[in-house]
Amino acid sequence: MLKRDIARYKRKPGPLIQVLHRAQEIFGYLPPEVQYFVAKELNVPLSQVYGVVTFYNFFRTEPVAKHVINVCMGTACHVKGAESILKAISEELGIKVGETTKDKFFTLSTARCFGACGLAPVIMINEDVFGKLTPEKVKEVLREYRKQKETEEKEGQREVAG
Repeated sequence: MLKRDIARYKRKPGPLIQVLHRAQEIFGYLPPEVQYFVAKELNVPLSQVYGVVTFYNFFRTEPVAKHVINVCMGTACHVKGAESILKAISEELGIKVGETTKDKFFTLSTARCFGACGLAPVIMINEDVFGKLTPEKVKEVLREYRKQKETEEKEGQREVAG
């Protein structure tokens, strides 16, 4: 599947970042063997692939949970209380930045800026953006995701039993 996507992107200028995004969609992260494959297929040095993967914070080299929480730590978010948001998430989930919950449901991360300064403070959970947060509101958001997980698990149990 990735090989087919690479063939499509090869025709465009500067395909590396697009290919890496696609690879991460497929595999969930970019382990060394995937980076090597991309380098070989695009005929670029492995050091270039590794450099791009480690430079941009949206690429991951380790497996992550189903939901990746990114807390914006840019200037506007910092001024509006990003530290208290990060602390609330950490306390609610019992993890620190870079860690994953035991149930592999959440991974906590930070980023410099999402470009949503008017909504500060901001977090992203996967592709969903949540703004104008308070510690209480962010805990509510996390609880909603947990409810979603419980619902999915119950439906899965019904299908197995059914």
